[in-house]
Formats: sequence, structure tokens, C-alpha cells
Amino acid sequence: MNTIKVGIIGTGFAATSHIEALRRIPGVIVWGVAASSRSKGNDYAEKMNIPHVYDSSEALIADPAIDAVHNCTPNSLHYEINKQALLAGKHVLSEKPLATNAAESSELAKIAKRQGVSHGVCFNYRHYPMVAEAKEMIQAETNGRVMHVQGCYMQDWLLFDTDYSWRLDPAQNGLSRAIADIGSHWCDTIQHVLNKKIVEVCADLKTVHPTRKKPKVTTATFASAASGETEEISISTEDYGSVLIHFEDGVQGVFTVSQVAAGRKNRLYFEVAAERSAIAWDQEQPNQLWIGKRCQANEVLMKDPEILSPRSAAMSHYPGGHQEGWPDGLKNLCMDFYENIDHKKRSGTYANFSDGHQIVQLNEAILLSHQERRWVQL
Repeated sequence: MNTIKVGIIGTGFAATSHIEALRRIPGVIVWGVAASSRSKGNDYAEKMNIPHVYDSSEALIADPAIDAVHNCTPNSLHYEINKQALLAGKHVLSEKPLATNAAESSELAKIAKRQGVSHGVCFNYRHYPMVAEAKEMIQAETNGRVMHVQGCYMQDWLLFDTDYSWRLDPAQNGLSRAIADIGSHWCDTIQHVLNKKIVEVCADLKTVHPTRKKPKVTTATFASAASGETEEISISTEDYGSVLIHFEDGVQGVFTVSQVAAGRKNRLYFEVAAERSAIAWDQEQPNQLWIGKRCQANEVLMKDPEILSPRSAAMSHYPGGHQEGWPDGLKNLCMDFYENIDHKKRSGTYANFSDGHQIVQLNEAILLSHQERRWVQL
């Protein structure tokens, strides 16, 4: 791999996770960072040992030394920064969502295609070995024809009305929260596994806490509830939602998302029911795949590159019994992205901007379905 210099825009949880993943990939250098202020950028660069700090995202993007940009900013900034980076001829890996509305995401997908650069959206759950193995089994019809799917994405970090982050502000996060923030991950993962698109939805959403206590001192996204001085604010985005779904070939399903499910820290779960057996995967137990049977004992397939399909084994970097998880999935995404840049294939298993646009369209359809109490087609 040729040396690729990467610029990171943002200094939060996502930025730190991206940097840690990139430093595990040969030939990729974290070259610089831009933050909301120069002083914040300086502090972060010193903490993370990053050699260059830029006064703004525009300055980072304009630097000819930068080959690729990772957009790790709040959602409301994704469109403008992604657009600037694309027009500057940079490869772009954006945190999701690609943009906060479909008009903007459509424009980005068109620009990305026209510019001929690599472009990806950080839907990292595609890149777990056992998710890849589930996809291989389903595409080979090992379990027979798919009949229906179910699943969920559950968290509890917003359980209390004293829990707050910028994600609760529609001006920064967008009009949808639980669906757009975590439901989008579930939808992208299941569409990837089935190799089918969701084409119709019927949604029921709920805001559990119509008001919350916002700290007067800013806290990190996943920080604990603040005990300092607060102000009460109204909440318009959903804490919970259930969505009936139809896929393009008639397969049906349902999924539930919640950010107020006590004890569930980051449980993305899907189960695919097929003619001869079912397949289920749980992100909180990522190294195993459950295979359900009717007339014989159920099975649990463990992550072991010696017995997985070649594509799945390539995502396993340690022998059987050596557990891999969330940081390794993100590493696999970045490896896929940068191998494609190096070999100029402009394709891979990662979600590209067209995929990211489709997810934004899906989010909007789910919101519209809830608002109008009806099925909505994409």
C-alpha cells in the first residue's frame, strides 16, 4: 500500500475511534486534525500525537498533503464538509448520516460519482466476521429461502431525563434521533446481509421524555448524567420506535430501536428466518452466530478463521478463541476503504455515498409514516 495521509475533522468519540483504527493499518498516516477551534485542535493533537493542526476544516481540506478526509463532526456539518472535500478531490469517509436530509444526500452521491474518488459512510457493522458469514450463508441459500426477519438496536444511555447530549438537538442531529442514529445501522446491516433493499415502511415512534434537563456545561455524547446546574428543554425527537418493513422481493420484517432500554448498552441484533433454519447475530456477543433448527439441535458457530468462508476469514485477524469486537469491525471498514483507494477499484464491501443516501431516504420515510400513520413507499 502506498502511504496515504489522512485528515480528521472532529475531536469526539468518533474521531478518536477512527484514529485508533487507522493506526492499525499499514501505509495510512493520521496527518492532521481540525476542530471547532484552534485551541481545541491543539489540545487534541497533543493528546493523540497528531503532527499537524489546522485552523478550520476548510484549511485541512485545502492542504494538498491530505489524501483523504474523515468527517467525524456532528450531523448538521456532514453535508457541507463532505461536499467541500469531494470538490477538492479528496477521498471521503463520513460518519453517518451522510446528510440530514435526502436532498443534500442525493447531491453528495451525485458529486461523489462524478468526482471519481473513493467515498464511504461509516456503517461499521457490515465488517464483523460473523456478519460476513451470515451474508455468505444467506446468499448461498444454505438455509433455504428467506421468509422474514426481525431485530432490534437497544441502548440505555438516554434512559434518564437528566441524560443529555448534542444528539438531542434537532439543529445539530436532525429531525430523527433513535431511528437515524441507531436504526440506520440496523437497516444498513440487514440490507447488506440479505442483499435486498427495504422499499416500504410502517412506523410507530415515541418520545419517552418530552422534556429533559440539559447541563449548562457541555458534556460528551456518552457521558453520564450531569449533576451540575441544568435547564429544562423540550424534546421533539424519538427515544423509541418500532417499524414494519417490506423488502424489494416481498420479504417482510420488523425492528425496534430504543435509547431508553435499561441494561442494554449497544445491542444490535438481527434474526433471519429461512426455510430450513434461522440465523441470528448479536453485537454484544459478536464472535458467534446462532443457527436455529427445528428437527435437530440448534448450533452456535464460533468465530474461527480456520472454519469460516474465505471472505469472513479475511475479517478475522486473530485465531479462534481470541475475541474481536467493535474496534476490529471499524478497523475492517477502514482497511476495506483504503485497500480500494490503493488499488483504485473504487468499490468494496463498505457503504458508499449512494448507500448512505438510500438510508437517509429510509429515515425520512419512517418519520413520514409515523406522522401520517400509514405505510410509506420509498
